[in-house]
Amino acid sequence: MYHKLNRFEKIFFDICAVTLVLFYAWAAVVQPMATQYHRGVYVIITYVLVFLLYKAKTTIGRILDYILIVLSVVCVGYWIIMFEAINYRTGAETPVDAVFAIVGVLIGIELARRVVGNVFVIMGVVFLVYGVYGYKAPDLISHAGAPFTELCVSIFYKSDGVFGIMASVLATYVILFVLFGAFLEKSGAQKFFIDWPLAAVGHRIGGPGKVSVIASGLFGSISGSAIANTVSTGMFTIPMMKKAGFRPHVAGAIEPAASIGGMFMPPIMGAGGFIMAELTGLPYSHIMLVAIFPAFMYFFSVFVMVHYEAKKDNVVGEKSKFSAMEIFKKQWFYIMPLVIITVFMLYGFSPAYSAILGLITCIAISWVRKETRIGPKRFVEAAREGTENSLKIGATVGVIGIIIGVLTFSGLILTFADIMIDLAGGSLLLTILLVALASLVLGMGVPVTAAYLVTAVVAVPALTHLGVNELAAHMIVYWLSQDSNITPPVCIAAFAGATIAKANMWKTAFTSFKFAKFLYLGPLLFGYVPGFSLDGSPMDIVKAFVAIIIGTYIYSWFLSGIWISSLKNLFSRKSAA
Repeated sequence: MYHKLNRFEKIFFDICAVTLVLFYAWAAVVQPMATQYHRGVYVIITYVLVFLLYKAKTTIGRILDYILIVLSVVCVGYWIIMFEAINYRTGAETPVDAVFAIVGVLIGIELARRVVGNVFVIMGVVFLVYGVYGYKAPDLISHAGAPFTELCVSIFYKSDGVFGIMASVLATYVILFVLFGAFLEKSGAQKFFIDWPLAAVGHRIGGPGKVSVIASGLFGSISGSAIANTVSTGMFTIPMMKKAGFRPHVAGAIEPAASIGGMFMPPIMGAGGFIMAELTGLPYSHIMLVAIFPAFMYFFSVFVMVHYEAKKDNVVGEKSKFSAMEIFKKQWFYIMPLVIITVFMLYGFSPAYSAILGLITCIAISWVRKETRIGPKRFVEAAREGTENSLKIGATVGVIGIIIGVLTFSGLILTFADIMIDLAGGSLLLTILLVALASLVLGMGVPVTAAYLVTAVVAVPALTHLGVNELAAHMIVYWLSQDSNITPPVCIAAFAGATIAKANMWKTAFTSFKFAKFLYLGPLLFGYVPGFSLDGSPMDIVKAFVAIIIGTYIYSWFLSGIWISSLKNLFSRKSAA
């Protein structure tokens, strides 16, 4: 989309992208910024760049784009400049405050429409209508309601609205890690993330499929998006799987199923881990430690299923020209950015500080090879690509602010847990199923990170009320929020895999759904096995881990369906006898 901009717009976009890198690097390493600047700069640049990049097709529409850019700067700028004054006069806002709030809220809806689509817009409008006319809603969810102006003032200015937790997490963590991912790719690391597993397991049974699983784990942990992961690593791994003998729909299904695991894999875990840290108040390093074993179990499950799927059709890959050890010896430095980030976060440094150190490491290792060196030009390119990647999630900030703002304003957050528990009859299993359904429906229209945040706000209290520890409850919601990537009817990541594989969309989607089945077992383990989330004595945790490893292998073997052919052969022998 960047290439469609005119010369002046490209220069302006690049200036904004580099500003984001430098501003948040300064804030993370040198001098933390005040709340209004820290969140406001991110929101204002995101709003401006979305209207610049996702442009209207007509001349009149393009003029409207520029009007919206000016209004975005004015509204968000007003919030930044008047931040302290507005906080001082909370509950006694002026008519001018109200005008900027209304315009700011409406711009947020248009922003989401441009990037995410109409479903998200409908959600925003429905919540606004509910906020105003809540007294007409059924008794179960009714509230007093409020004039539209008062509601917009609450959404735009209060700490749980547009500039609330979503804006905070995006500005504090997500933008830096998305930029880090872009710089890591520019440094040449992505090739290592594919070449190394290819040499290690590529020549074995189902080798190319196993390469896809390992490469998706390595790259997916920093890409922040299952769809981006599917497309980037899938462009190489899917044709390789087809060439080895995997059927097209199977090749197209393995990659998205594996790519989802990157969203659970430390050190970055998409954006969800950072939101989790913000909501729970726990250090991110603790969330990373809890997430490691479940993430490995997810990949182990997909790996085992790929192995048996390949065994059914006798799919064997080709031996690589170089051994895994040779490749590692020559290119080991590509893992340094991830090691730096992990080590510094485990030692208690902030994720933002660690991300900047990781980004600097990316620039340093890029100079090992002449063709990957990140000089001024490639620095701008990496900043541009990272910023462009961040806009998809950044564009949701306005409508997420509306949804959470209205939920808080109406008091539904406090009563929703009771509603969910009543519907499930106090059953934890049924509550988890309701969360899964809510996540799936919500994920059809919004990015998975947004789906997690909205669902977590209302569902976690219900899960904790039923005895699940808070972090495990968040993990349940976060895992289930990924299901719309591979669960029909939406399954965007699976459709992306099908497109690359040139396979039937629905066949690929249902096959991907099968490969990713641990996605539904994981939440049950979080709910019923405290040791899965490191809750309990060391011996309890060890016992849980051993049982889960064995159980995951059996579960994956069973789902692979390889036993069906053995069963058929057994019956055919008996009938022949």
